[in-house]
Amino acid sequence: MIRASWAICCAHCGGTKAGSWWRPRSSSRRWCSPGPGELRHAEWAEIDLDAATWCIPAHKMEMRAAHIVPLSTQAVAILRELYALTGCGRYVFPSPRPKRPMSENAVTVALRALGYDGDTMTGHGFRSTASTLLHEQGYPSDVIERQLAHKESNAVKEAYNRAQHLPERVKMMQAWSDYLDGLRIGADVVPIQRKAD
Repeated sequence: MIRASWAICCAHCGGTKAGSWWRPRSSSRRWCSPGPGELRHAEWAEIDLDAATWCIPAHKMEMRAAHIVPLSTQAVAILRELYALTGCGRYVFPSPRPKRPMSENAVTVALRALGYDGDTMTGHGFRSTASTLLHEQGYPSDVIERQLAHKESNAVKEAYNRAQHLPERVKMMQAWSDYLDGLRIGADVVPIQRKAD
């Protein structure tokens, strides 16, 4: 069920009128798995397209710890396209109102315009779907939880945790983007599996 819903959502994000507006936003949600607030407030100054990273400062994170988001080649390509449209401003996804990020309702409005009701997909649903499918595909929970910026229960470990699992997360997010591309184009996707250590 999750895979089918995800495949439909991936397919919709390209061809419709709503899809052309929604593509950069949904692609960023799908390929990076940020929280809705982090996505809305993403600033160009935080994104290094050459290094393929998005460094979210602590004050923007729910857990108040800086977070590094590795960007797949697909995410970088979308952000380069988007830079031509919004790169002269502060926000990656600006509001039509000057000097503000997009509305907290923008993702919900886009999903509704694509025909998804609140029971089928929500903005936060991208994160839970990513977590479920990445776990099914054999990635370690520590790597997935770090990618989702979930709080480490050990406070000392958390203090040194900003880039923990970064090499593994880079590989995981590239494989995840490749998997989503396969769903989007209708390929017969074979689940990605990590080799046993």
